[in-house]
Amino acid sequence: MKKAALSFVMASAVLGTAVAGGAGNWSYHGETGPEHWGDLKEEYIMCKIGKNQSPVDISRMVEAELKKIDINYKAGGVSVVNNGHTIKVSYEPGSYIVIDGIKFELKQFHFHAPSEHKIKGKLYPFEAHLVHADKDGNLAVIGIVFKEGKKNPVIEKIWANLPQKGEKVKLAHKVNAYDLLPKKKKYYRYSGSLTTPPCSEGVRWIVMKEEMELSKEQIEKFRKLMGGDTNRPVQPLNARIIMEQD
Repeated sequence: MKKAALSFVMASAVLGTAVAGGAGNWSYHGETGPEHWGDLKEEYIMCKIGKNQSPVDISRMVEAELKKIDINYKAGGVSVVNNGHTIKVSYEPGSYIVIDGIKFELKQFHFHAPSEHKIKGKLYPFEAHLVHADKDGNLAVIGIVFKEGKKNPVIEKIWANLPQKGEKVKLAHKVNAYDLLPKKKKYYRYSGSLTTPPCSEGVRWIVMKEEMELSKEQIEKFRKLMGGDTNRPVQPLNARIIMEQD
């Protein structure tokens, strides 16, 4: 697949147009679950043959002099969609990060339970993905893992009026994705893929080292709505290196 076409597929997945519905529909369970994604549709072949897939177990790291991520977020989470796979918060233009000198605009963020990434072999009960795209459709995703603990105020605002499958609701007040990030912004970095079909590779992954918290009730509310687990199992690291900000 040519680079321009790949970027289009990746950007489409970000906007939700390549995620759900129609022939080749996928799920997290049974005959349409993760182990079968690559056979469901020709466009999903990377889920089966890709060598740089996500998520991974972040357990083989090398310390590196990684630059601080330039994060420029403002309150812009305006609506919530239940696409049957996750709860996705759509974001207004104007919030972005800068990685490798490239500006990536925050398009949406969504959730998985349990976590998709493992950190040093540990699976967490919840994970958030902040999805960004540059002007060419290339993606950068920030992953944040959550442990069970105190109620998370940002999640609580989103959970206040959760849509049913296929529905979209407007948030009463805009939310700021910055409030989902830990205080310390040190991170792991590696090259990976979308964690849902079409599993396109070339995604810049940033996984925060510090965990956040949300309550057991908040986790269970999401899991009940989604009908169980919504995580792709960890994929082989193969020849990749995971860099750890020292």
